[in-house]
Amino acid sequence: MKTLADNILDFLFHLQLPFKLPKNVDVMDVHKDLKIQDVCVTFYKKFYSDNDPRHLMLGINPGRFGGGVTGIPFTDPVRLEKVCGIKNEFAKKQELSSVFIYSMMEAYGGAEKFYGQFYISAISPLGFTKDGKNLNYYDDKILKQLIEPFVIDCINRQLSWGLYSDVCFCIGEGENLKYLQQLNNEYKWFKVVKAVTHPRFIMQYKLKQKDSYIQQYIHALSSVQH
Repeated sequence: MKTLADNILDFLFHLQLPFKLPKNVDVMDVHKDLKIQDVCVTFYKKFYSDNDPRHLMLGINPGRFGGGVTGIPFTDPVRLEKVCGIKNEFAKKQELSSVFIYSMMEAYGGAEKFYGQFYISAISPLGFTKDGKNLNYYDDKILKQLIEPFVIDCINRQLSWGLYSDVCFCIGEGENLKYLQQLNNEYKWFKVVKAVTHPRFIMQYKLKQKDSYIQQYIHALSSVQH
């Protein structure tokens, strides 16, 4: 019988954009890289080798220095090795969002407890760059229009694994939330979409309030039944 890990890996390793990208926009399809595949197999087999349902958390799309390096959302090479116990050959650079997410996990009760109850993905599981810089899917009007069928397909496929549909957590309170709510109104995937502040915003602009934002996450995540 297929486990959640099998489904996740099959999904990640066969992601494909069904459209031609706008000018100067490139896709970061990191899961084609064998080193990244190896690390993903180890990570997902470690934390998701069962069929227990999880609550879904959706970020924007992978960035170049976290998920764009390791293939695992909000997980930089440092956290992957030190917290998840997965040795890797990637340059040990930390990424701000990853620092926050793993601090939050620690406060929640540790990575094992967290990953046993939650699964992190993104509105677009593939990342983008424009002129060599990180690009959020909603920052390019043409990309935002083109990507919708891909986003819908990805969410449908992930929900087919038996994830909880009562509450989805949206990572980001601005454009990402607006886009997800708009789609959810149409497709009725989740009863409720709850937003939490994006870690990048917290670490860049609200670092002094980091602990209170960790509590915001803990409060939101603890509100759902497992």
